[in-house]
Amino acid sequence: MPPIRILSDRVANQIAAGEVIERPAAVVKELVENSLDAGATRIEVEFRSGGRAYLRIEDNGGGMGKDDALLALERHATSKITETADLDRLGTFGFRGEALPSIASVAKFEMQTRPAAVAAGTEILVNGGRLVHVRECGAAPGTRIVVAHLFNSVPARRKFLKSDATESAHIIQTVRLYALACPQTAFTLIEDGRVLFQSPVCATLAERVAEIFGRQFAAGLLPVDTTEEGLRLTGLLGRPGTSRATRHEMITFVNRRPVDSRTLNYALLESYATTLPKGRFPVAVLFLDLDPAAVDVNVHPAKREVRFRSEGQVRGFVIRSVLQKLREMGVAAPPVQPLGADSPAPLAATAATRPSFTPSAVSSPSAGAMAQPFKPFTLNPASGFPTSVLRAPPASPCSGLQAPSLLGWRFLGTAHGDYALFEAPGGVVVLDRRAAHERVWFERLREQFQKNEVASQRLLFALPVEFDAIFSALLLDHLGWINRHGFVVAEFGRNFFRIEAVPVWLEPDDAGMFLRDVIGLAREGRLDDRQAGLADEELARLAAAKAVRLPETTTEADALALVAQLFACTQPHTSPAGRPTHFELSRGELARRFQR
Repeated sequence: MPPIRILSDRVANQIAAGEVIERPAAVVKELVENSLDAGATRIEVEFRSGGRAYLRIEDNGGGMGKDDALLALERHATSKITETADLDRLGTFGFRGEALPSIASVAKFEMQTRPAAVAAGTEILVNGGRLVHVRECGAAPGTRIVVAHLFNSVPARRKFLKSDATESAHIIQTVRLYALACPQTAFTLIEDGRVLFQSPVCATLAERVAEIFGRQFAAGLLPVDTTEEGLRLTGLLGRPGTSRATRHEMITFVNRRPVDSRTLNYALLESYATTLPKGRFPVAVLFLDLDPAAVDVNVHPAKREVRFRSEGQVRGFVIRSVLQKLREMGVAAPPVQPLGADSPAPLAATAATRPSFTPSAVSSPSAGAMAQPFKPFTLNPASGFPTSVLRAPPASPCSGLQAPSLLGWRFLGTAHGDYALFEAPGGVVVLDRRAAHERVWFERLREQFQKNEVASQRLLFALPVEFDAIFSALLLDHLGWINRHGFVVAEFGRNFFRIEAVPVWLEPDDAGMFLRDVIGLAREGRLDDRQAGLADEELARLAAAKAVRLPETTTEADALALVAQLFACTQPHTSPAGRPTHFELSRGELARRFQR
């Protein structure tokens, strides 16, 4: 075993950088926090090549003299705490004092800083942890830090960085979170010489949300402000019916610190459980304020997570506050139909106003075999699938044609709108009409996408849509792929686009929200152009939920035709989301229930 020795400060700092500086966005986070703690009212962030080549964070905060500037580059140096007890009353973003030496150890680091009361500033240059020079310089009051060639001194870390587009998205997300946390501070974000957003000092959170996310986004949010036993919840909540396919717009802060808190996220999801379809997520920008001693912000090296002293109290308070706001908006208690669309309009209304367009036969390897009698199959009722024998002819549209005969099945009616009931030789079958339609649509659309045979309809008036900087960048990256799937979307100014055509299965009024959901999938890495098959499948799964519009009632011919189409699919027993499409109560189970 080699002898034990003390690591040099340079190596120790590079190891510490692995805990704090994971990617360029982490550098931005630490330096923006320092700027805010220094009392800055103006912060400018500039980056190039996803932040790996160049990062600049400049502020008009308090600045530092020469001695403090040098001391700030030492490990464990901080002005935020002196005793362990100070951790119980933190009022600042940063406190550990590890950021500057960690960054300087893995990059070319240049800092110019000057307090307002001092005539000259101080310039410090560090390259890969080695001090190059310290000298006076001319500088405006505040601090300017440039970080170049990030991780060049540790190439093993550099190779784990993602693409420039992905790293840029993380930087943009980080800056806008702190811009939301501090509306009283003006923020400017510049990428490769192009201004992504420039927000002046804002009097209210709503103004800052509109500056960052766009006016259309802000218009769908309503303010919340409640207080209870040392807890205060403020911010903006999405209206009932407004939802997203991902969690990215569930934004939470604790004592102004952006956090990813399971307690707050689950409280939000539970509050909206009866107003949003399963698999959809609410929109919210929420600030929880409480005694700093009641929350631990020191449980994660990068301070991304927090732990509450009383998780149950916080969760209950957030749920009560959000539910009260939803009740004020007139939300009824019973659950809504699990629509894939964001509009809360009744099914009957959407079905009546939507152009007639129904799924036709699904071409698949098994479709040809469906011209022959369907092979009998017997499954245990406990598995949730029928035990009866089916014969199904080729699939046909759900309307306009005579429904095929279905050996042994007799349509009884519908229950609670979504469910069709059948008498079968083996018992009673319950069919989830929505899940069945989604399966049929999914396989049909997936095949269209794979064959590039997507029917599109040109809109009489183009629909203008506005996205934030992250969504705009992702949309531009995937614009060609999206336009090959039935859309015609064109850029129309910074962060503005025009939807000129949509797929025939999509309501024009739903196009903007659907496009936002598609970009949400791209942001999660689920629409990789290099894996066309998987991307087509993800898009078809999302589109299937949008395409389904169920009438309140159904005829026997429609119900039987739907069953025929369903069993012409390659996987008829589950929806694209994995839910069962049907199950059977066997005659034996019915007899047991009635004690016969």
